Amino acid sequence: MSDAFKDISQLEASLWSAADNLRANSKLTSTEYSMPVLGMIFLRHASNRYEAALAQIEADQKAGKMAKRPLVKADFHKRRALMLPEKAQYSNLLNLPQEENLGNALVEAMEAIEEEFKPLAGQLPKEYDIFERDVLEELLRTFDSEALRTATGDVFGRIYEYFLMKFAIQGAQDSGEFFTPPSLVQTIVNVIEPDHGVVFDPACGSGGMFVQSSHFIEAHGEDTAHKVTFYGQEKTATTIRFAKMNLAVHGLEGDIREANTYYEDEHTLQDGSPLFANCDFVMANPPFNVDLVDAEKIKGDERLPFDLPGENKDKKVPNGNYLWISYFYSYLGENGRAGFVMSSQASSAGHGEAEVRRKLIETGAVDVMISIRSNFFYTRTVPCELWHLDKAKPDERKDQVLMIDARNIYRIVTRKIYDFSPEQLQNLTSIVWLYRGQTERFIALVQSYLDRTLTEAASITEVAAPFQDAYDKLKTATTPFLGEISEESPSFELLKEYEDVSSAYFQTVEQLESRIATDWSESCEQDFEDQKKLFGKLEELATSCHDLIKDVDLVYKLASRLVDSVEKEANAGTRNIWEKRAVGKLVKELDAKRKDVVEQLKLTVYFYRQILWLLSRFPDAQFVDVPGLCSIVTKDKIKESDWSLTPGRYVGIAPEEVDGDFDFEEALRDIHIELEELNEEAVELAAIIKSNFEELGI
Repeated sequence: MSDAFKDISQLEASLWSAADNLRANSKLTSTEYSMPVLGMIFLRHASNRYEAALAQIEADQKAGKMAKRPLVKADFHKRRALMLPEKAQYSNLLNLPQEENLGNALVEAMEAIEEEFKPLAGQLPKEYDIFERDVLEELLRTFDSEALRTATGDVFGRIYEYFLMKFAIQGAQDSGEFFTPPSLVQTIVNVIEPDHGVVFDPACGSGGMFVQSSHFIEAHGEDTAHKVTFYGQEKTATTIRFAKMNLAVHGLEGDIREANTYYEDEHTLQDGSPLFANCDFVMANPPFNVDLVDAEKIKGDERLPFDLPGENKDKKVPNGNYLWISYFYSYLGENGRAGFVMSSQASSAGHGEAEVRRKLIETGAVDVMISIRSNFFYTRTVPCELWHLDKAKPDERKDQVLMIDARNIYRIVTRKIYDFSPEQLQNLTSIVWLYRGQTERFIALVQSYLDRTLTEAASITEVAAPFQDAYDKLKTATTPFLGEISEESPSFELLKEYEDVSSAYFQTVEQLESRIATDWSESCEQDFEDQKKLFGKLEELATSCHDLIKDVDLVYKLASRLVDSVEKEANAGTRNIWEKRAVGKLVKELDAKRKDVVEQLKLTVYFYRQILWLLSRFPDAQFVDVPGLCSIVTKDKIKESDWSLTPGRYVGIAPEEVDGDFDFEEALRDIHIELEELNEEAVELAAIIKSNFEELGI
């Protein structure tokens, strides 16, 4: 949405394109390539943090806030950085003499960092000897752009997660099972709010649950290190390396152990007590539908308070989903909350699984169920559900479960991948707030959208003026010729239409700017009735902005058509008073400024629509059942439905809505994205077929 969002998205895509091109040319597999590349991203970030901390230290020493003395590790650690030895500093590696072995130098750099940061001992990649020197040099340069040299930790975190996702798509690690899409993690975090105590992920993969928890804590102005302790288990050693690097990239630490959670419980708390039944928060995306768990090994496990969900003739548990669900519940302390991703099959599964589900529901701990449509995972198209447990539910909600069907809420990222926009995430979370009686948070969200709508509206003038300037420059350049066009000319009617439409557009813009400065310039305090009154006034603003998008598009289209017409039909290009190249540049400039105006108008309408989404569903800032979206369901009703926890079974079907604001341009963009990806896949497939034929000697 914002320029910052676009910039980082473009940066991610350009970095990936450069790095993946090198992979293709080196003929390495994604598995061989992924860890060294992620290690290099980590190295770039570690150097950035070191240099920023060093600059801060030097400034403090110069200002007399810190004594001038030899520096020690603690000086850097307190500034969330590692005291990097010279051999591990990015600039030194980048400028290594040609006669030096760059692969060995990178290995030594990683070893030096492990020595300085014990949680990473034995975890950083050292497989750089598989690369040719020129590939290593190019990789170092790829991650040494100006944008990355000045990037913050949040930016590096996003880039790291982006590369994890892209490697997952390419099948770099167990079909991408180690990587949980950020949208799903953020949804879980927003619901359970892990802001204190012990946070445990018994299937922690790349550590995304921990990272998003830290973002949540820091967004509330707190320091993660002082608020929570992270514990994790993961069965694959390589994936643990991803997790530890991911945490380190974000300046975090966690106690992550290699273990198979089906059979092992490796952790104890710092005071020596077990992790079992003592976690404040449990979060996970476990493997779905595993059918090879040895029932004999886990019989009597204290982590299975609801017994086994079944056993087949081979002494195996037919499906491991309810083993995970039982583990998550049993690890919670008496006030704990859990949030986890689960196969859609599990919420209505029968036989032994239904019996475990019944027992779980009868505890009163099942809190919120959210259905997610397919295509949220990067390597699998399956739908899923997000389960949320709360052992500390108040008495008035012990008998209730909030059902949310979010399958119709999504944003298209690519043809194969969907996610939630930040606003969609907030809106879904606000339903949970209302369910919990936290009306003030809902009202605050509405207020933030009101403020943002007015802020974006106020910025319309900033982008409308450059469009006016571009229009005036084009007019100045073309008037000497256009002023000679006679009524008999084929371009005359087009010229008159262009002038009339342009005049009307600029008059409308002027009126809109005047009203923004007077009628729509001030927000209101967080009084809900005042919010609704202001919202009513903003409907006209949103309608005006929506209409103006069509108008500014038409001004540009008519300008482009007019220039094309007079050059083709009136031979403008043959006249000295018509500079074809200069006019062409001015038309392109007009188009660029048009896009800025359109984007700003869309932003204004977009945030208005967020308010509309909330208030049209919850007009009194109180929870109500919304057909097709959400419903509070009692335990008795769940019992009548065979103890099913599938939201779609309870929320009903939403009434069909006619989209009067269908965004044709956005639809075309999505089609274009799909076409580009299909073309890329076709090229890749053709290359594979050609290679196969060559191997066969054909």
